[in-house]
Amino acid sequence: MTILAVILCIMVSINLISLIINQVFFSNELEKITPYGEMVEVDGQNMHIYSMGEGEKTIVLLPGFGNPLPSADFGPLMRELSKNYTVVCVEYFGVGFSDETEVPRTNENVTQEIRTALSEACFSPPYLLMPHSGSGIYTEHYASTYPDEISGIIMLDPTSSATKGADTPGFVYGISKIQEAIGLSRYVNPLIVSSVLSMKESNGYTEQEINDYTKFMNHVNNDNLIDQMKRLNDNILQVMDMDFPENIPVLIIGASKTGEEYHTEHLKRLGQNAELAILEGSHYIYHSQLSEIHNKTDTFVETRIK
Repeated sequence: MTILAVILCIMVSINLISLIINQVFFSNELEKITPYGEMVEVDGQNMHIYSMGEGEKTIVLLPGFGNPLPSADFGPLMRELSKNYTVVCVEYFGVGFSDETEVPRTNENVTQEIRTALSEACFSPPYLLMPHSGSGIYTEHYASTYPDEISGIIMLDPTSSATKGADTPGFVYGISKIQEAIGLSRYVNPLIVSSVLSMKESNGYTEQEINDYTKFMNHVNNDNLIDQMKRLNDNILQVMDMDFPENIPVLIIGASKTGEEYHTEHLKRLGQNAELAILEGSHYIYHSQLSEIHNKTDTFVETRIK
């Protein structure tokens, strides 16, 4: 047997052992974590809705793609905004504590699920939608389809609906699922959470939120996320062809590391009722700019929402 064959056998054996260990000891770890909010029934399945505050206006937070546990990720932002508003975090199917679904992740389906979940949780429109990243696409579809239900939109470094993104090669999803299955990502995720995402107690996170987010991150690559990512460009193209309502005010809060240029064409598409503010920080701008986002939200509500 050649040295290369021996090395290959060792690598296969290690990965097989890792797969077995990961499945035996960690496959049920999420079942031990209690949902932060309430589970509501949507199309015969359970969606997780988490809320804070008792303000007159209702802000609906919608997570970016690949967010493993939005109810933890948005924790500091929710505590900050709930000083003045009712704040609701919606976890899509296949995200956080919500069930997975076989329903395709189209704009239409996700929009209806958001509406039903909010209604089942006894929240009533009009809503101030606050999407992050890719959820900006769902938000624009929601606003274009049901404009009377939306009082305004504050986008947190959103995906632009003015240009189609690059398609992700299919093998990337397979590699991600393999890494997760053998537990490789389990060793990297804590570093990503603390260093890359800056989810630290000094940024307002509780120890529970950090620990829970990290555990959910080890299970994020499910079929719903993959379907969501694969459909992104089709969803963008659909929204491009829809007229955005002129009477809905929009504030884009962009991150300096994303750059102002990225949002310029997006502003044009949304019309004269849209404005842009750039804050210093990375794509997860709400991890580091809580008070600034709160201040800009207050100003937006006071001056732009009737």
